[in-house]
Amino acid sequence: MNPFAHIRSDLPAAIVVFFVAVPLCLGIAVASGAPVESGLIAGIVGGIVVGLISGSPLGVSGPAAGLAVIVLDAINDFGGVEEGFHLFLASVVVAGAVQMLLGFARGGVVGYFFPASVIKGMLAGIGLIIVLKMIPDAFGHIKADGETTWSSLIAMLEDPSPGALIVSGVALAILILWEVVLSKKSKVFKLIQGPLVAVTFGMGYQVLTSRFAPDLALQGKQLVSVPIYDSIAEVKNNLSHPTLAAFGMTKVWVTGFTIAIVASLETLLCVEATDKLDPYKRTTPTNRELVAQGAGNLASGLIGGLPITQVIVRSSANIQSGGRTKLSAIMHGFFILIAVLLAPQILNLVPRAALAAVLFVVGYKLARPATFAQMFKRGSAQFVPFVVTVVGIVGTDLLTGIAIGMAVAIFFILLGHYRNSHFLQIEQSGGGSEPRQVRMRLAEEVSFLNKVALQKELDAIEDGSSLILDASATRQIDYDALEIIEDFEENAGRRGITVERIGNFSPKAQPQP
Repeated sequence: MNPFAHIRSDLPAAIVVFFVAVPLCLGIAVASGAPVESGLIAGIVGGIVVGLISGSPLGVSGPAAGLAVIVLDAINDFGGVEEGFHLFLASVVVAGAVQMLLGFARGGVVGYFFPASVIKGMLAGIGLIIVLKMIPDAFGHIKADGETTWSSLIAMLEDPSPGALIVSGVALAILILWEVVLSKKSKVFKLIQGPLVAVTFGMGYQVLTSRFAPDLALQGKQLVSVPIYDSIAEVKNNLSHPTLAAFGMTKVWVTGFTIAIVASLETLLCVEATDKLDPYKRTTPTNRELVAQGAGNLASGLIGGLPITQVIVRSSANIQSGGRTKLSAIMHGFFILIAVLLAPQILNLVPRAALAAVLFVVGYKLARPATFAQMFKRGSAQFVPFVVTVVGIVGTDLLTGIAIGMAVAIFFILLGHYRNSHFLQIEQSGGGSEPRQVRMRLAEEVSFLNKVALQKELDAIEDGSSLILDASATRQIDYDALEIIEDFEENAGRRGITVERIGNFSPKAQPQP
């Protein structure tokens, strides 16, 4: 098939995705505490490298907000940007290698092994942290060394910047107006995305105030700082690379595995959502997607970029803009590369306060109140692990929060399994003198977890009753549960209870077709 067959559709979509991606690449790098160029590198690699390998026709990859918390914590843990960024890049390389291995091992189903409550809690927790971390930037506060998220929230009140507050406030108003009103009025407002307009306003504000109102202009670290180079050779010489010694450090590997799992989950969730939005109803091969994402992270880590996932914001923009094939994703990566090489001075006019407003909306979408209400309606088995995961992530760190959430989710799964070992059907036959007939239908699987519930129900059967143990639908019964039944049968005669078995009670036996 000719890769340029749909270029009339893919080229306009690529331009739109480019304008959506640049503010997000910059903003996510800021939220991650990484050099801003690392976000742009990830956007370039996500478009070109992942786009070339991926089987997703409409998915667009790049740096993801869902990984910002991991990146920030890891860089700080490794000693900060100056000392630890090269160590962190080694973790990105490890993550890429792990993802490729998962893809080759057909691990595209890994997402199914994580409860939905924990995944949604992870995303909501990340959203809240992004919002909290970006509030100081909205106030124009320049973080001092050693400041935490909470101390920054206090320190920002001591030196608020009027210019930053104006930019973040107006930019946020633009984004809300675009999202709530304008995008529903016309297709034009879907093609021209809110983040682009908000960031453009911030750049225009900076140009005008620098000339006419210097006191209100933003200064120094309140602006994005993309390096400016005079030649391609200078660009190559200044790329960051992982240090070889880093691969001998345990925490580099732990961070790498964490990134690999979270990035894979986020990608697989995005793939599912993107395929549902695809007007042509094509299906993305998930194993190939993991290989593509792994190759992208491997390349990004080697040349100084942030970790990559497929991203729903860019993918949906691609779809809404009429993209037909993955050529649009590839071209958007080349457009970012051209912008970085030819127009870094323009990118350096972007206020961090404008990016903070963009990320407020991103964080809100990850942790929207409707998600909390939805999980509450689903009952405690879904809501409790969800909330515990959110609180654990915000209160500790991402990995610990997920681990706590998983433990709580598994507890509820085991509790449900404990309760659902059987179904009792009480049947009264004949007159008052007739024996009480009880039918106990066993569940599809009965394990040692069901011993207590099984014993309790058998002990509660009235003396003189007639019991039918129905295992016709049971696929597997453990020795532990069978032992409870056999002990009951031995003592049933003393209580005047007759027992009849239906089905195959052989341990771990499969039912006959």
